[in-house]
Amino acid sequence: MKKKILICGGTGFIGHCITKELFSKNHKVIIYDNFSNYVPPQEGHYPFYLQKRLEEIKDKAKIIRGDIRDKELLTKTIKRTKPNIVINLVAIPLATASNVFFEDAIQINLNGHINLLAAMREVDSVERIIYTSSSFVYGHFKYDPADEKHSTEPIDIYGGTKLSCEILTKAYAMRFGVDYTIIRPSAVYGPTDANRRVSQIFVENALTDKPLQLHGGGKDKVDFTYLTDIAHGFVLVALSPKAKNEIFNITAGEGRSAEEFANILNDLLPGKVKTIIKPADLNRPIRGSLDITKAKKLLGYEPKYQLEEGLKKYLDYIYSTGLFKK
Repeated sequence: MKKKILICGGTGFIGHCITKELFSKNHKVIIYDNFSNYVPPQEGHYPFYLQKRLEEIKDKAKIIRGDIRDKELLTKTIKRTKPNIVINLVAIPLATASNVFFEDAIQINLNGHINLLAAMREVDSVERIIYTSSSFVYGHFKYDPADEKHSTEPIDIYGGTKLSCEILTKAYAMRFGVDYTIIRPSAVYGPTDANRRVSQIFVENALTDKPLQLHGGGKDKVDFTYLTDIAHGFVLVALSPKAKNEIFNITAGEGRSAEEFANILNDLLPGKVKTIIKPADLNRPIRGSLDITKAKKLLGYEPKYQLEEGLKKYLDYIYSTGLFKK
């Protein structure tokens, strides 16, 4: 059945990719986005990549410029569009930035989601709310791979706001009879990333003869997830009855270290990768692999790209933009 899906943050890195896949399945998409970025434009290429995203979705999606902190406009939007499914991707997209811009993180990550839940009460069309959480809610991994039953003990503002919204989403769903699904991604990378995540920094540094900084020797592992894999996971969650009232890790399912990342890049860009060792960042949680067994069994989720294949596709895309030369 054709669905009407509202994506808050739908022109973003992940959001535009979800939108494209939903189009391919003939669903209607409404986007609510304020087109903001917390990285200086000259560093992350945000205006350039935003235009690339819009070129792919603007002719099919209804795009509404609005801030999730604007409760009145958000409520008007939901009352006017009457979506069946709501996906919230809005947040300061970097853990470090959420810690630096503490008040913004509370207003956007937490209070913005509260505004969205409140706005949903004004209509009876919404069947499911999908909340984008993070692997940061686990804090330090106590075992590897970490499944969805792992304890949630975030050690920073970003993880704290994400866990708070998980709790509120579940409480809202129970109280008002709306289905929910919570997704916990990790280290997403790929085309049009403009947020200066470690993957973007490493790739662009290698392409411009700058060294890659390996904190603590680059031994800590994270579950790098290619963009189209995470987007496909969102679409499965949005459309599957089996996703009702569930939490899913949607990742590649394999922890890889920064050192491994650098070595793969060196294989793809022979002679261009230089590394320097920096002290370990003790303020970041110790992570690793996430267990995606649940998503595989219930949703049929199968990530296509491990880091070797994903990085090659990412590099091919970057070359195709003309921003960097081979």
